[in-house]
Amino acid sequence: MGWVFCVLALLSLAASNSQAQTSSLPVVSVLDFGSMPIATQVTDKLRDRLRSTHQVLVADADLSRAAARGNGYAGSLNLTLNEARDLGAALATEFYFVGDAQTLRRSSFERPVYYEAYCSVFLVSTRTGRLLYWERPSFESAEATRAEIQLSQYISDDSLLRRLLGIIKTSHEDERIQRTVLTASAEVIIEEAPEDEKAAEVQGIRLPRPYRRLRPEYPQSAARAEAEATVDVAVDVRADGEVGEIQIVRWAGFGLDESTVATVRQLHFFPAKKNGAPVQMRVLLRYNFRKPPR
Repeated sequence: MGWVFCVLALLSLAASNSQAQTSSLPVVSVLDFGSMPIATQVTDKLRDRLRSTHQVLVADADLSRAAARGNGYAGSLNLTLNEARDLGAALATEFYFVGDAQTLRRSSFERPVYYEAYCSVFLVSTRTGRLLYWERPSFESAEATRAEIQLSQYISDDSLLRRLLGIIKTSHEDERIQRTVLTASAEVIIEEAPEDEKAAEVQGIRLPRPYRRLRPEYPQSAARAEAEATVDVAVDVRADGEVGEIQIVRWAGFGLDESTVATVRQLHFFPAKKNGAPVQMRVLLRYNFRKPPR
């Protein structure tokens, strides 16, 4: 009977959100930020604050939860664009929040015992699968309750709400324009790089190669979150070996995406060749980030 309930919940969610989308207001889901009490508190507060503005329509929590489970979502904050779009389609909303909230007991040389209450907030577009915004507010105190109160107050603050609503409003309008405006110029077709050297050789292709490989910096914003993730980027390497367009196709937040793009912009390539002639080619680059040893 469990799968029957899930199907009914998904149908109910799709129907209710389809009706909601007839209005001009963006439709938003807020998925659970974890199972700890502070996670439930923060998630509920964010939903309530968004709903109270009357500037977005917030999907029912139980139906969103069932839809995410039906999609197989297990709380990851490191998604490909396709995974993010699929999750958004299951939720049947235009934007959604995912995140993680916990209270941790910590210690250091300066402070033998203290508590950190934090919340990672990720805002995602269903249409594009892009990570539109992230932040990780964190508060420390000698008492866990005090740190949690500070975090709860931050989530309730008007400045955070204005920031999130501003991004949703801008993205909602940009995506509406993209759906309705036809581009006058034809899109340039860029050949995708074959999966490996052997497949490339069969097609008479020599893949682009960087003059030297650069490793993206592991930023302090990621260190504070102790983030470990993979960032994938699709890079257009021009026929002269210079980097053209860059698109994040697996995002991670915490400053890792920005660090990756900044590094890729510094690369120079021996260009791809097809039958001996230089050609523009799109390649996929992958960067794995791990916490540096202490």
